[in-house]
Parts: sequence; structure tokens; C-alpha cells
Amino acid sequence: MTRLTITLISLVFLTACKNDIQKTNTITVNYPNTKTVDTIDTYFGTEVKDPYRWLEDDRSPETEAWVKAQNKSTYGYLDNIPFRSELKERLSTLWNYEKVGAPFTEGDYTYFSKNDGLQNQNVIYRKKGDGDTEVFLNPNTFSDDGTVSLGGLSFSKNGKILAYSISEGGSDWRKILIMDTESKAIIEDTLVDIKFTRISWYKNEGFYYSSYDKPKGSELSAKTDQHKVYYHKLGTSQKDDALIYGGTPEEKHRYIYAGVTEDDRYLVITPRISTTGNRLFIKDLSVKNSPLITILDHTDSNTYVLDNDGSTLFLVTNLEAPNKKIVKVDVANPTPENWVDVIPETENVLLASTSGKYIITEYMVDAISKVMQYDYNGKLIRDINLPGVGNAGGFGSKKKESIDYFSFTNYNTPSSIYTLDLETGDTKLYWKPSIEFNSDDYESHQVFYTSKDGTKVPMIITHKKGVELNGKNPTILYGYGGFNISLNPAFSIANAVWMEQGGIYAVPNLRGGGEYGKKWHDAGTKTQKQNVFDDFIAAGEYLIEHNYTSSEYLAIRGGSNGGLLVGATMTQRPDLAKVALPAVGVLDMLRYHTFTAGAGWAYDYGTAEDNQEMFEYLKGYSPVHNVKNGVEYPATLVTTGDHDDRVVPAHSFKFAAELQSKQTGANPTLIRIETDAGHGAGTPVSKTIEQYADIFGFTLYNMGFQVLPSKTEEKIKG
Repeated sequence: MTRLTITLISLVFLTACKNDIQKTNTITVNYPNTKTVDTIDTYFGTEVKDPYRWLEDDRSPETEAWVKAQNKSTYGYLDNIPFRSELKERLSTLWNYEKVGAPFTEGDYTYFSKNDGLQNQNVIYRKKGDGDTEVFLNPNTFSDDGTVSLGGLSFSKNGKILAYSISEGGSDWRKILIMDTESKAIIEDTLVDIKFTRISWYKNEGFYYSSYDKPKGSELSAKTDQHKVYYHKLGTSQKDDALIYGGTPEEKHRYIYAGVTEDDRYLVITPRISTTGNRLFIKDLSVKNSPLITILDHTDSNTYVLDNDGSTLFLVTNLEAPNKKIVKVDVANPTPENWVDVIPETENVLLASTSGKYIITEYMVDAISKVMQYDYNGKLIRDINLPGVGNAGGFGSKKKESIDYFSFTNYNTPSSIYTLDLETGDTKLYWKPSIEFNSDDYESHQVFYTSKDGTKVPMIITHKKGVELNGKNPTILYGYGGFNISLNPAFSIANAVWMEQGGIYAVPNLRGGGEYGKKWHDAGTKTQKQNVFDDFIAAGEYLIEHNYTSSEYLAIRGGSNGGLLVGATMTQRPDLAKVALPAVGVLDMLRYHTFTAGAGWAYDYGTAEDNQEMFEYLKGYSPVHNVKNGVEYPATLVTTGDHDDRVVPAHSFKFAAELQSKQTGANPTLIRIETDAGHGAGTPVSKTIEQYADIFGFTLYNMGFQVLPSKTEEKIKG
């Protein structure tokens, strides 16, 4: 492909919406001016204009000024929504309950996380034997505003040293700090410029981690595509860390992860070119200067080492098993022709973990959990009884332990923690939240609807019991549909507040996700991506046809790849929903692969540089390139973070600029840009509450509500 970028020296300055001052309901919106530039890319002989290319420069004063102007316009609107403060107050009240994580043992201590209610970040506590519980690590002290968050914890094998990562402003770039757990003192210089990493200890001597070379230009948007694995030995400087893998052209991969087996015998390395598919290598750490042994030298499957028993490896793989299976093989001859099935593939998708001396399998049956316990010979020990229909997870304990912990939740049941006795199979409630929400007042049910091509797609619909199916219920249709990610039932405080207002919350399990294995995933990738959008549109049509809601009361919502879903749906079917809520979305499908680690998403999307067919397909649905003049789009609140270096905010900036310049009618098209925030992980509770108050306030107001629906119900009852 010949790709030519032309930026004319002269800039053409145009105003978004031609300096229009628009009235939406009773709130006036004055959109900022957004200049355009004569940037043109040529793909396979086709010229594509990119008038807002300048917004990709996240470090320029012009972009910074544009962000401030957009936020001023957006908050000028949001501040005038009459019930926004009520929503914020209710969100804060409901959020304010104690949340506790499952305990885990490291060395002489038992650790757990806890949040008193409205703390911006969870606090790590610990207890020694029958002694008093103490604060071990409080991320709320990392910064005054809660924007520095804890990324992950990893203890040395004896539990005496902790390596933990932190994120600043929501960035994917991390720092690693090393602490003496007894004194809680930081004992070494901080490791810096680390991204997309695990921290995996080798004995008590040091740990493996992964990162990229610091990119030239902006670290928030510049491309990073050569991941490297390093080993940090305690007591040495980061500059002396040994490069283990990824330093040569032959070893170049976009993502490489390294982990040490529980017995410290093997280092496992999983290089990836994209987010799907990996090579697999193993190194015997008990033999000095041992070579890497190849298990898989292609990326045709997702395969990882679950555990080992001496030289016997247990692998989870979807190689010639789309729903995954567990196999075993000796490390001396570990290639696929020597694999022996331990737990064969079934009709349901397998998730596996180790727990004590056992293997726990969690199968997804139409996105609902079914959990079973096996021994290492593949013998079924028992089915694990769950407390209801929903999503169980968090299994995993050390081999010496006989008790495991797991969480259970669904859309109307807050997450609780249970113990599992691995010898008897008994489960007991360990911790249940005390929350001002009565699950018995709500119900979830699963339906199967038909997509455009006849495919049956499941959807779970949750709402108050006794809801009247009159087509007037405010409804959020939430979707994702990509990257083999499954949307399993899970409780959300924010969604509980939405349902308290009489809202319906509907989640379809779209193609592109992982709910039905590799075939389901692949059916929503590359030139089959339209299936995902068709599935989502059909879900909305089902809700309307069955009178759950109507177009005037329907909002479509999704984040990241789900933001793309919303952007594509609203540009293809602007009549489907009244409100569109694309969050941190991948919205420029011709250039997504040029930012940060975006090229790693090519398995799902393909790129505009692959071939002419792929370019034309991407251009055909790319939200940024399909906003048209003369169309009335839904009331739209685009949300992003100025420190999002996963899906760079330029995607959202350009989409909002296109909408503001071309929107017809009175529906507002706003962008809310959170400062010192990234892709979502580690966002302070205070910011999260404000975000949902704005999102729900915007949604209900644009559905025509002047007071909260719950207040209307009270008046009717009165």
C-alpha cells in the first residue's frame, strides 16, 4: 500500500456548528470553535481527509485549550440538569458501605483489602495470627486527590519483601516500589517506566517484569511495540537489570509476559503479537544458563501453563479446542503432538485455576457460572454448589492450603465472599456486604433474541419487580463484543441507582466476546465485525418490540471496544436510541494502530494498511469517518480521560468534533474529559461517583425527565 500524508501549511479555521448556540430542552449549549486542517491520507489510491488530526497532539497548548473549552461547555450543560445533585447524593449514599476482599496469606501474615465506603482507593490490611489487624499499605496517602493508585502486589516467596506497582493519573505506565514487609520501609530505588507487566518472584532473590523502551514523543500516545522481559535482582540498580527476552528483532513482540512456577523451577514466557494468540517458551531455572525450550512457536492459539508437577506441565489451551481444554506433557518433549488430555473440551467455555492440590474449572453456560473440582488426573471430585444463578470467580490458592475463597454476584446481588473447603466441598458465607439495597425488589431474566443473520444471542435484562412494559421505561443497553472478553453477571452500585429510578439495564452477550469460545470471538472480528453491531442493534430492537422501552427512552452505552460499538451503532442507526454514551472508545479505525500499543488489537480489527479490502471495510464503519451532515444523531455524551494511554483521547476528541460540526437538530453532542484519569482502572471513587451522576443525569434529562423518575412514582402513589 502507498500511504501518503499531506498537511498543508495553511490551516483552515472553521467553527463547529458554525458558531451556533443551540437550545436543548431548556439548557443552552454554546459549542467551542474547533479548527480544521487540510490533512489527507491516501490509502490504496483513496484520499481520506483528517481535519482534526491536530487533536492527536496531546502535548500541544492548542489541544489543551480545546479540552478546557469543551469541558467548560459540557459542564455548563451538566451543571444545569435539575436533578444531577440528587443523583450524586444517592450514588454517594449507596456507595458508602464497607467492601472487603478475600484474604490471602503471605509469610506470617494474612492480608486483605478493605474500603470503608467512600475512600478513593482500597486499603491493604494485615493480621498476624490472633494479633490485631493493622493498616499495611494505604494508597489514599499516595496523592491528595486519589489519582495515584495501587496497580498490583507481589510478595517474595517467604513474604518478607513486597514489590508493588503504582499508576499516576490512570496511566498504563507504572512504577514499582520494593518494601520490607516487617518494617514497611521502602528498601530500594523505585523502578520506573514499566508498562503492561506482571511481577513474578524467583524465590526471595528478585523478580521478573516486562516493559517497553520509553517512546520518543508523548508517552501517552506514542507507539510502543517491542515488549521486553527483565529480571531485577534485589540490591541492584534498575539499569543493571538483565534482559531475558525481547531484545532482538527475532524476539520482537508487542506483549511478552513472564511468570515463575510455584515451585520456582520454571520460568514461563508467553510472547504475543496481538491480544489474541501467543507463543510459549519455558526455561529450567534449576539449571544454570539453561536454554529456552519451545512449547509453541506460533500464535494460532491461546495457551498457558496452569501448573507443573515436577517435569510434568499442565496447560490450558484452545488449540484445536475452541472452548479450551487442559492437557499435560513432559517438559522434555513439550510440543503439541505429545499432549495428553486431562480435562477434555466440552460444549461450554472453560476457565481454569489451581486450588490447593486440585484444579477448579469454571464453565460458562450462556454466560452463567458452573464450577467443578478435579484432581490432577482429570477425575471429577465434585460439582461446587453456588449460592444462586450468577457469576463465581476468584478461585486460586497455594498448594499447601486446604481452604479457598471465591466471590459470587449477579446483576441484582452485591458481591459476597464464600469459603470452599477443598476436602469436603462445603461452601460457607465468609463476608456479605451491608448495603442499603434490597435485592429481593429486583429481578433478572435471560432471553435469546435473533440477530440480523439469524444467530441467537443471549441477553440478561434486570429491573424492579413489577415493572410495567409500556415502552416508557428508561433503559440502558450496555455492550462490548470483542477481544474474547465475556460479560458475566455482576453487581454495580451505579446500575443499582439506575434501577432504583425505574431504569432497565440490559446486557447482550454479543459476538466478538468469549461467552461461547473461539468461534464466537472470531465471528466478531475483522471483516465480520459488523456482526457485533448487528447483534447490538437487534438487542435494542428486541427491547423496543417487547415494550420494555422505546427509542425515546433507550440509551446505548459501552466503553473502549464498547465505545466503538456505540459509535458504530449511532452512526449506522441514529434513530435507534435517544441517548448515546461512548466511553474511552476506539473511534478512528484507520489510525488506531498508530497509537501506543494499538497495533496489538489487529487480530480483532485488522488495520487499514493490511490490504484494500480491509481498509474499505474499516472505513465503512469507523465512527469518526461516518458522521454525516444532515443527520440527527442521539443526544451524545462522549467520555474520556486526558491520561488514557490505552485508547488515546484523540479518538474521542475527533469524534466529538465531527458530531458537533455536523449534528442536525437539538440533541446535544458533548464531550466530558476527565483530568488526571486514564482508561478506567484506579479511578478514585469520588471521580467515579461524579462521572455516573453526570452520565445518568444527562441520560434521563434527554429522555425528557424534569425530575427523577422515582420522584414521579412517589407523586403517582401519593
